[in-house]
Amino acid sequence: MDIYIVRHGETVWNKSRLLQGSRDIELSKEGREAAIYRGEQLQDIDFDVIYSSPLSRAYETACLIRGSKDVEIIKDDRLREVSFGVNEGESAIELQKDKSNPFCKFFDDPENYIAPEDGESLKEVCIRTKEFMEEVIEPQKEKLNKVLIAGHGAMNKGIMCHVLNHGLDKYWSGGLQKNCGILIVRLDHKGYEQIGEL
Repeated sequence: MDIYIVRHGETVWNKSRLLQGSRDIELSKEGREAAIYRGEQLQDIDFDVIYSSPLSRAYETACLIRGSKDVEIIKDDRLREVSFGVNEGESAIELQKDKSNPFCKFFDDPENYIAPEDGESLKEVCIRTKEFMEEVIEPQKEKLNKVLIAGHGAMNKGIMCHVLNHGLDKYWSGGLQKNCGILIVRLDHKGYEQIGEL
């Protein structure tokens, strides 16, 4: 089974460097165009199924990549983005500079990132994404050939922690996935292997 893990297209909040998290922010015009372009690039790949975050920026990305193909898109709440709690809507750049705010460790020291009020830790993201992979993806490894997962920057890294079997200290290994970027992972009887990136 080959798994294509895509980050949603750009939103207006992405462009302004505002924390989105669990807020349901739509794709920008550029984000939609990039997702359509990705769909054209992947039009020769016959996905058996598409799994998506329930947030509209990821779901619309999934729909635009699918195009006119007859492929089911299944929303799963475990694929939603990390919740930034009270920090949602705030400037990521300003929060990173503020050493009194937990977000200052989000990228630079993920192992010691503490979720803000009403937010979610990266460990919690890893728990739910691991559960999704073990309960939904892995039991189908012999049955399905190509799968697309449409998600988010931080959530997709939670999946990759499970895939690559590494800890929170290496959470951002390889850097933040760009909007509409795709990680390609193979799952077979030997386990997981990252085989490409778009």
